[in-house]
This record gives sequence, C-alpha cells and structure tokens, in this order.
Amino acid sequence: MLKRTFCLMTLLAGACGAQQPQPKLLPAEPNPYFGIQVVDEATGRGVPVVELRTTNEITYYTDSAGWVAFSEPGIMDRPVWFTVTSTGYEFPADGFGFYGLKLTPKAGETTTIKLQRKNIAERLYRLTGGGIYRDSVLLNRPTPIGKPILNTDLFGNDSVLNAIHNGKIFWCWGDSNRVAYPLGNFRTTSATSELPTKGGLKPEVGVNYTYFAGEDGFVKQMVPMTEPGPVWLSGLFEVKDDTGTPRLVAHYSRMKDLGTRLARGIVALDEQTNTFKVIKEIELDAPLSPEGHPVKANVNGIEYVYFNFPYPNQRVKADWKSLLDLPSYEAFTPLVAGTRKLDVSKPQIDRDAAGKLTWSWKKNTAYVQPREIEDLIKTGALRVEEVPFRPLDEQGKLVTIAGGSFYWNDYRKKYVMIGLEVGGTSVLGEIWYAEALKLEGPWTRAVKIATHEKMDLYNPKQDPFFDEEGGKIIYFEGTYTTGFSGNPSKTPRYDYNQMMYRLDLSDPRLAPAQP
Repeated sequence: MLKRTFCLMTLLAGACGAQQPQPKLLPAEPNPYFGIQVVDEATGRGVPVVELRTTNEITYYTDSAGWVAFSEPGIMDRPVWFTVTSTGYEFPADGFGFYGLKLTPKAGETTTIKLQRKNIAERLYRLTGGGIYRDSVLLNRPTPIGKPILNTDLFGNDSVLNAIHNGKIFWCWGDSNRVAYPLGNFRTTSATSELPTKGGLKPEVGVNYTYFAGEDGFVKQMVPMTEPGPVWLSGLFEVKDDTGTPRLVAHYSRMKDLGTRLARGIVALDEQTNTFKVIKEIELDAPLSPEGHPVKANVNGIEYVYFNFPYPNQRVKADWKSLLDLPSYEAFTPLVAGTRKLDVSKPQIDRDAAGKLTWSWKKNTAYVQPREIEDLIKTGALRVEEVPFRPLDEQGKLVTIAGGSFYWNDYRKKYVMIGLEVGGTSVLGEIWYAEALKLEGPWTRAVKIATHEKMDLYNPKQDPFFDEEGGKIIYFEGTYTTGFSGNPSKTPRYDYNQMMYRLDLSDPRLAPAQP
C-alpha cells in the first residue's frame, strides 16, 4: 500500500552505500547472553514481536523464533521483573494486575515463557527486513532461512504482491527502506523464491528470497521511469500473450503524493532486463482497471480474472487481447449500465419495473465501494438485504472491509476472504475471515482472526500456493507498521515489514463465517 513519507530526490539519487556483510555466529562458548524464548502455549512455537520490558523501561522484542538475547550490566544474576505483552496474545496477570514475571538472568542459560493466544490465526514470523533472527544468532540458535540478519541492504518492505511465474514465486513490494540512507527504493522491489514443492522452504518455516539487486548491492528499481513520482504496482498476475508466452503483468500508478495519481497503466515484465515496462496507458478517470489481488475463475467455460476493490467486483477475460482492452472489463454493480461515476445524491440504480434491484456484470460501469453502499442504504436507494458485500460479525455489527484477498479453498469448498477492516477496534489492524460460494457473494458473515490494537496490518493477502492439507491450513501476510494507527512508538526491526500468519480452517471458532 503506502509509505507515509518519501522524497522524490531519491528517484535521482543513485548510490547510497553498499550492502552490509552478514555477521558471523558468535563462538558457542562462553555465551554472554541470557536466552528468553516466548512460545505459544498451544503449539510450543516461538512467538515473534513479544515485548519484554523492565521496570526502568529497557525494552526487548522477540525475534521470529521467539527469542530475546538479554545482557544488561548491573542486573544480571539477580531477580528482574519483565512485563510481557503482545497484541493477540496474553500473559496472565499477578495479584496486582501486572502482566509479567520475575526472572534471574544468567549468562549462557535459557528459559521459556508461555503465552495464551487470543487470535484465531497464529503469528509465525517476519518475512522481510533486517534482524529477522537477530537474537537467535546471538544465542547461537539454528535459523531456518539463508540470510537471517540482512538481505540486499533492506530494512523494510511495504505491501506484498505475488504470483507464480516461470515455475517460481515472483514477489513485489511497494516502497522499501535501506540500511545506508534514509531514502530507499520507491519504484517497486522484487524477488523470487522456490515453491515448497520444488525445493523451497516449508511455509511454516520461512521464505528464502532472491532479490533483484543493483550494482551497489541494494535492490533495483523494478519500474524505472524518467518521470517524477513513486511507482506502485497492484493486480499482479500471469497471462499468455498472443504468441502463447506466459507474461507477468500488473497495474502501475505513478504518484504525486499519498492519494494523487499522476499516471497509470499496465506494465509487463521484460525477461531480458528484469524490469517492468509500460505496455498500455490508462486514463486517470477510467472506471475499471486490473488492480487488487487477482484470482482466476472459470465461469460457464470461460476463464476470467477477477480483481477486488475491495471485493471481487471487477473482471475481464483471462486473455491478452481482453487485458489490454479496457472496454472489455466488467463491474459487478447495482448501477445502471454506462454509469461511470456514482452520484449518491442522484444514484442511477438498476431496478426493473417491479422495483427489483439488479446486481450484474456490466461494461463501462462503475463499481460501488463499501462506504458508498452505506451511503446508499442511508438514503434509501438500497436496502440492506439487497447488498451482497456487507459482512456482519457475530453480534450483527457491520465489518467495513478495506482490502484483502479472495481465493477458492478446496477444504471448505468455498471462496475464502482474508480481509482488512477499516475503523474497527484499531484503524487498520483488524483481520477478518469470511466465506462465499461465489466470488460475487453474498459475503454476509465474518469472524475476526487477528487483532493488532495500536498497530496496522494493512494489505493482508493469502498466499494460496502455500496451502497445506488440501487447504485445511492456509497462510496469509500483511504489512506490520504504525503507519495509520496514530501510535508514535514504532517496533524496532519490525516496523514497515511483512508478517506471516497461519490459519487452521478446521477451527470451530470459524463456524459463524459460514454463509
């Protein structure tokens, strides 16, 4: 999604320093650190981003294996109080209501703290950034990924896109932070990794990224342009061109600021230069375009690719000619065909002579956003029971979805949504699960699977190529940051990076999401 601050000077600045070398493991003996591992009491697995804080505010955060390497002169070999907190997890309070415990740190020794998980989804590890397994390395613990400390001078990656291309997982991120300078890459960062079935790591363990890098060791600009402005991609997917060659395509936006586009269009990966090049410009006010997290579906023998805004309410035939022909795109909408922009005060709603509302696929017609749907309900233009994109929680409260992903699940025999709520108990940190028999819905029920309280986890996306046990176990990730939360305290090493979660779809707590 979005980086809050950027300077266009970085688009002209070239070298900002070389990649930092990977540190060597410390000698096995003696180890000066006291190891504290925080684990999920239900699984025994280490929990990342758990805060351990002393009474004088010395603060540590567990790494992706749940470890903290503790060494503080003056307070070793004596009792030390640690307050233990982590969003979505809980440590029991003592008689005075303090959530924590007393430990006696001793160099070379370890201890374990167990947390009760409140989230239905299980937080697994951080995917990007520096120091992913920092404390594990300090404690000489094994690490599952090839570069546990630093990869290609990256400290942060914003908002993930991915697709299978040429037999590998192709990854894209938005703006990226670097080690050597406050300004990073604002023209898209990319990497590849192996599928778990073809030599890649198991998704419960991690991902080994091979980034596309420049001569200075930092990641390269994947959408190089001479015009000013950051370039963000969306709608990444593979489609065959007119020669039958699989091409990786996406929608691009060249931005002036957080909400102002300067240009947009469709780009395709050039396999010779490993950069994306523009193959079609799109009008700024075009009502339909290939954005979101695409998913392909066969409808009456025709393969379509659907795009979510935030629901799967746009589609186009999954062929090269249709992709480049904007008039071929359709919106699933209640508006009268040809309505390019909704006017809530005078909505052109598609009803027949008897007053029956028609939601249908229409070309050259705008879709409606959740906020617009609520406005239309308030004015009486729509009735609640007529809306297929309006999930409610178990108490009957509306869950306003701002983004997410939608994929078919073989285990549930339905499409499943991993969706981000806007304006819930946190600004952009509440993640929900829902199901529907069709991409068009109805999406009427939802269950919260992860909370982030005073943090964001925006642009959540399921990674369907990681599904296990026939879809019973799914994986999703999102950008963990303070970006829109209003929280002034950024989590060291974790802020502005991707966090991986695992969800067991056999969990009975998901039952209320069934349509």
